[in-house]
Amino acid sequence: MDKRDLSTLFRDRLKLLLTRSDLNQSAFATAVGIDRSALSQLLSGTSTRLPRAETLLNIAAEFKVSLDWLLGLSHDEGVTGEIRESLEIEEAPDGFDRTLLAKWHSEAAGTKIRYVPAGIPDLLRTEALVDYEANITNKSREAQAGETQYRIDYTRRPETDMEVCMPRHTLEIFARGLGVWDRFPEANRRQHLLHMATLLDDLYPTFRLYLYDGRMRYSIPYTIFGPYRAAIYVGDMYLVLNAPQPIRTLTSHFDNLIRAADINAHEAASFAQRLAELRF
Repeated sequence: MDKRDLSTLFRDRLKLLLTRSDLNQSAFATAVGIDRSALSQLLSGTSTRLPRAETLLNIAAEFKVSLDWLLGLSHDEGVTGEIRESLEIEEAPDGFDRTLLAKWHSEAAGTKIRYVPAGIPDLLRTEALVDYEANITNKSREAQAGETQYRIDYTRRPETDMEVCMPRHTLEIFARGLGVWDRFPEANRRQHLLHMATLLDDLYPTFRLYLYDGRMRYSIPYTIFGPYRAAIYVGDMYLVLNAPQPIRTLTSHFDNLIRAADINAHEAASFAQRLAELRF
């Protein structure tokens, strides 16, 4: 790992420990055996130097975390935690509140979540659309409705920061009643787009939707949960990336999608409104 990346990860985790401790900087520095000026320098990011091994051991021992976690080499905080595998596979059973997705959202609270949906973003779906998609996918209506409500509630938290980026043509195809939505009534499609426009306006800027030209860009569906993990959706399971480097690579890919967007977040509600007013 690049020395600058290592220093940044260490600084972020040191700040997290300071926040959790409810100590001021002087008391925190005393607890780990350094002076306040040394702590301030570590927190400032003015240098890529890491503290002495003795100081690292003191921090890990005082706050009962592993050195691997403190240095950004592991996502497991426990002192007995081993470095996690960089790739895991998690099934996606019915019952959103019982899956790891809810846990991952909770763990990422206060950080930015980046989301490329497989279709219409979950929290923007109406009950009619949830029912329709549950029927054609043979998935639990209750599970999908629960996921939709969870995401809405999550997005309304003051600490939430979520960006969603998807192809513009997904909404255009939906508005026209093509593809999987060919049997979803026009009135329901129009109601959904109006509902979507209202939510986008209501949730902005906590929730920001960007639309890019799918002819120019392509992306698989995935979610990045802050710096902790990325989950790639592959049907009924998720490929979960835990290592810092692939998470940074996917984050860069997502940022490039946003740079290519031709409908920006402040325009998304109006775009959905216009689609609802069209007659096909």
